[in-house]
Amino acid sequence: MISPGRNRRFRMHRLGAAFLIAVLSLAGTGCSSTVDRSENASAADASTSSKSTTLGVEEAREKAKTVSSQIYDMIGIKEGKVTEPGPGIAPCEEDPELLYSTVHPWSVYGVSEEELRDGFQRLKENLPEQGWEIVEYGPNNSKSKTLEITADSKTEPFSLNAELWVSSPATGTEKDPKILVNLTSGCFRAPKGTNLDQEF
Repeated sequence: MISPGRNRRFRMHRLGAAFLIAVLSLAGTGCSSTVDRSENASAADASTSSKSTTLGVEEAREKAKTVSSQIYDMIGIKEGKVTEPGPGIAPCEEDPELLYSTVHPWSVYGVSEEELRDGFQRLKENLPEQGWEIVEYGPNNSKSKTLEITADSKTEPFSLNAELWVSSPATGTEKDPKILVNLTSGCFRAPKGTNLDQEF
């Protein structure tokens, strides 16, 4: 499993306007999961900073778009609608002036709940075949016990969390059925001269 993603799982439920704030907040944590923090946190932070791949912000956004497109293809609901906007970035707490991660929350909607269920099942089946390790699957801890998948890419520094929002006996009719996907990367190092404050 790609360790940069292990500590960066998302737990996004019905938080309304707080949704994106929560994404950005979580994206600032866990960037140094490739480093052993048990003995000396400051040394680990320095090590993380030195090991992070240097990548331009737009390149990182394009990489996240590519991974999201792959996930969309795995879901296989071509007639569904997909939310905007595209990927954003968030600072990594170890070195917020130099290190950043990409965050891309999006959803598939506008089709029947049966199609959403089938798409979610396809995602579960396709992830391992496409180089992802499923680390969690099942109802989450929310009141609605929403079915979710958490997975880490074995080939790219990305993790995803997907949730199936459909009607259930526990919550009744779902007014906004969808498959919600939250994609996040490990930390990248901004190229020299990049002002990350202008990119967030």
